[in-house]
Amino acid sequence: MLKGKNALVTGSTRGLGEATAKVLASEGCNVMLNGFGDADEIETLRAGMEAEFGVSVRYHDADLADAAQIDALVDETVAAFGSVDILVNNAVIRYFHRIDNFDRDDWNHALAVNLTAPFILTQRVLPGMRAKEWGRIVNISSVLGLSGQTGRADYVTTKTALIGLTRATAAETSDSLNITCNAINPGSVLTPNSEKFVNQLAEEKGISFDAAAEEYLLRRRQPGGFVLPERAGKLIAFLCQDSSFDITGTSIPIDHGRSGTWLQDRTAPD
Repeated sequence: MLKGKNALVTGSTRGLGEATAKVLASEGCNVMLNGFGDADEIETLRAGMEAEFGVSVRYHDADLADAAQIDALVDETVAAFGSVDILVNNAVIRYFHRIDNFDRDDWNHALAVNLTAPFILTQRVLPGMRAKEWGRIVNISSVLGLSGQTGRADYVTTKTALIGLTRATAAETSDSLNITCNAINPGSVLTPNSEKFVNQLAEEKGISFDAAAEEYLLRRRQPGGFVLPERAGKLIAFLCQDSSFDITGTSIPIDHGRSGTWLQDRTAPD
């Protein structure tokens, strides 16, 4: 259990971030939500989490492309809870351009949100963690932090670099009493974003959602099914518990074996 700990989870108004925030709240954490979306829906989420889990849940709308807003997010979290004990760097921007045609403003935006923001947040929360002699940082990388893919230069680059930041942070906290930093590398997670692409595929091919999902995952060499956000959230929560103290500086795939078995021909008969 993580009762009484204070967590800041970026990109937590939907998808994997929302699921992670709920798992941490269920473990007894106070949670600062951050992300974009409809204001009424976010308030319903925030209030519902407080009522369901009996913890304090706040929300801050910081744009993580802006360093000043990142500072304000940390300051408000500390003002609300007293400390940031757990940081989950989940927020992400995705563009879909080939390198030849990649707009430089889009490139810089992706680097700001996906990489610079986790660096600034880590920089800001580490002193408090050192003072308390306890802290957990979990960075959300991707299977595309372990490989490459056409048209995803920003995502592949930042998710790969996030693993490097994880290792560097672990190295700089290796002499600390109880601070760890790890990354997880999810495969295709069942989020609103992935559902959008499956629906597009279903419409293009005139097939059902389930059939489109099967083809979508087969194309990505993950035929075992989508990773459920709640399961990824539970892995993150485990990395925040005292029982995970011996794990730091690593990146853990959660992808139905996709990154470890990509040479397997999924279309071949048994």
